[in-house]
Amino acid sequence: MCFKIGPPRLVGVEVEWFVHDDRCPTEPVPPERTRAALRSLPLGGEDGTSLPSGSRLTLEPGGQVELSSRPATGLLACVEDTRRDLTALRAAFAAQGLRLTGTGTDPLARPRRMVLDHPRYLAMERHFDSAGPWGRIMMTGTASLQVCLDAGDADGPHAADRRWLLAHRLGPVLVAAFANSPLLDGKPTGHRSTRQIVWSRMDPTRTLAPAPDHGDPREAWAQYVLDAEVLCVRRPDGIPWTAPRGLTFRDWLRGAGERPPTLADLDYHRTTLFPPVRPRGHLELRMIDAQPGDGWVVPAALVTALLDDPVAADAALAALEPLEALEAPRTPGPQQGADSPRAPRSDVWRRAATLAVADPELRRAALACFAAADAALGRLPGAGRLRATVAGFAERYPARGRCPADDQLDALRAGTRRTPPEEAAP
Repeated sequence: MCFKIGPPRLVGVEVEWFVHDDRCPTEPVPPERTRAALRSLPLGGEDGTSLPSGSRLTLEPGGQVELSSRPATGLLACVEDTRRDLTALRAAFAAQGLRLTGTGTDPLARPRRMVLDHPRYLAMERHFDSAGPWGRIMMTGTASLQVCLDAGDADGPHAADRRWLLAHRLGPVLVAAFANSPLLDGKPTGHRSTRQIVWSRMDPTRTLAPAPDHGDPREAWAQYVLDAEVLCVRRPDGIPWTAPRGLTFRDWLRGAGERPPTLADLDYHRTTLFPPVRPRGHLELRMIDAQPGDGWVVPAALVTALLDDPVAADAALAALEPLEALEAPRTPGPQQGADSPRAPRSDVWRRAATLAVADPELRRAALACFAAADAALGRLPGAGRLRATVAGFAERYPARGRCPADDQLDALRAGTRRTPPEEAAP
């Protein structure tokens, strides 16, 4: 069920935002104000049914707001529907004096805290805290853009295994081109995508990509799910969901847990895994930093054009081939550690997070992918305006060796902005 086979048709996005107070941006926003903004939407309620195009809304552990679009038939419908819902969402928050800020890490030095006390998040906090601060930073101080596409056909130009391969190989280029998190706690970190660095330092059993030595992505994913540590075990009300440290789902199946696992446990376990590309029936690309304003449109268009147009897919795979040589590990380590060729801990992924498209190899690959996407959008009826938007981004950023993170760093040096710009993409 993680790879539902069929011709690619549907497109969706999940867009995440930090919430800032326009008057006091360095102060945390009480969750009550965020909920009040959500309740003010037409029809009211927080169940995601109140936006014009039917997107769902959820609150993240640190108070971030995530909008998940409905699956749309094609890229153009997805962009139109999501823009309509975001317009309504922004208006509801502006009426409360709040701003939705699109950036991969919270750029301001303000207290980070968990605002949700669901047993899942408490178990996650406990699990990640044992290995350092990275899990807590991820939950409360990062935001992403996720692009969701159908898994693909059994074979042919839209074969699922080919799309799976391209999505993974495209990962470093997406990190580099759309890097937008150079700050943490108000200070530069030395990385263009600090969010990607945070993910690379967390539990490797749930953040690395599945092993590439399985030809069938379904087999690779099955092994990955079994070998990932169990993050939480659902229990009756009032009993913590904390899982025994080091317990994998394979161990649990073999009798190591407190009770035999159920199919529901397996389904829930899959929701606690966070690789760069997660199969959920469709493919969910998770490596892209949140973008300012309507900047989410460009990565959504780029990814969809490259995966859904067979000619563009061939061109992208050829352009990404040189990056594969950079993936070789220097020294093999246990548990696919820091020198693993598996994303996001290989050298090319680290360079993408730190240098972005200032890296010559990543810049060349990015420009080739943008060119392939431009040609694909030229073959898509009605995509002229969207094609111009993507081309404008390519000219403004990768063609000049820049990414959105550089705008934040420029503003910090100039002292001109308190929070990242939220104007629409060019």
